[in-house]
Amino acid sequence: MAIIVNLDIMMARRKISLGELAERVDITPANLSILKTGKAKAIRFSTLEAICKELDCQPGDILEYQEGGDE
Repeated sequence: MAIIVNLDIMMARRKISLGELAERVDITPANLSILKTGKAKAIRFSTLEAICKELDCQPGDILEYQEGGDE
């Protein structure tokens, strides 16, 4: 899949740590780390919504499609 996760970029722009964001969106830091590193296979819309709300951004700010990234 050629979906790039830019969560780390948005977190840096908002100056929020992984632990703080995990607490605010009620997800474990381990699961948020999996998402942040691009290793997640899926994300629930409710989780994506909560992340976008806390980071004051749009889903497209976090997720990006790039052609040719299939493994």
